[in-house]
Amino acid sequence: MDYRVILIENNRVMLERLSSVVRGIDGYELDARYQQAGDALGQGKMFQPNLILLDIDVPQNLALIPEFTDAFPGAALLCLSSNWNANNAAQIVKAGAKGYLLKPFTAQEFIEAVHTFGRSGMAASSETLAFFSPKGKSGKTTLVANLALSLARKSGEGVGIIDADLQFGDMAVFFNLSPQSTIVEAVRDIEFLSPITLNSYFLEVPEVDNLRILCGTKKPDYAELVDIEPFEEVVRMAQSLFRYVLIDLPPGFNPVSISAAELSTQTYLVAMIGGGFEIQHMRRAMEIFKAWPDYGKRVKPVFTRVEPCTDEQRQWLSREMDFPVDAILPNEYLLVSAAANNGRMAVDNRSGTVFADNINRLADEIIGRRKMR
Repeated sequence: MDYRVILIENNRVMLERLSSVVRGIDGYELDARYQQAGDALGQGKMFQPNLILLDIDVPQNLALIPEFTDAFPGAALLCLSSNWNANNAAQIVKAGAKGYLLKPFTAQEFIEAVHTFGRSGMAASSETLAFFSPKGKSGKTTLVANLALSLARKSGEGVGIIDADLQFGDMAVFFNLSPQSTIVEAVRDIEFLSPITLNSYFLEVPEVDNLRILCGTKKPDYAELVDIEPFEEVVRMAQSLFRYVLIDLPPGFNPVSISAAELSTQTYLVAMIGGGFEIQHMRRAMEIFKAWPDYGKRVKPVFTRVEPCTDEQRQWLSREMDFPVDAILPNEYLLVSAAANNGRMAVDNRSGTVFADNINRLADEIIGRRKMR
């Protein structure tokens, strides 16, 4: 597809710099450029653009976004700014813009922005799912990996996994990935990133072009390099990049798990049925979240390795918890292990199992819930 571009940039030097980048890219024709947004609204229709770049460092230009989308209904609108601002990002998407790009940008960053946001636009309302377990060995990572794949396949929208189990995260192992950049580098660099440049820190999953993963640390002692405030900014930026953000958290309560839960739409508490203390641990964990006025809607208990994995057993667990259990998964250790050893997910490796059916049912519930928002 060839693009006919209109560029609006208030600063003359920046206007020349950005013009040079756009003109140097095959398939992009810079038809017009303006310093004043009002001039573009008045004169730009004659060029019939299908891509508009709008400088929002000029505050009044934010209010003009609806006018641009009305005047140019066949054009994608990307906003340009010198700095990332999560509030501005949410505002421009609600107003009708497709995405947000930091300036100055390179040709590669520009092409990636058009490719990423041109299809479905930046996420106006992300469903952020945090996965927490009171203790380790809960099956949490297995749940996150398989659920993410199911969400990507079923929704067709962007899904991102953040492996925030900082010391012992193994999401890269599950997907057979070899990351060069991890959550450590993303947190370190976040001050200089935008959604598009952050996207490059997420690894693509082979054969699933709408699923990407921000892998965990390469060594346990690197966990101390991840500070809370930049971690939270990584999550907020990912929320504008993906329709679904799944955060795999370390067991137990710590600053990372608490901050991720606060930023989430839903928090899933995951425990593996084993020695009999899991229900007690889940009840104690639930007490922490009762500080939220809406905890009854936001907190979702999940039990794994449940046998028999039936609705009657889920109802029994709900009575024992005195709280609705959102999902249960059967003991499919051999299936899950064999799939992971091949760099595949159990939900994709053998459909029709109770495990796959329950994962897919949970994905359907999440997709339906987001569409109702």
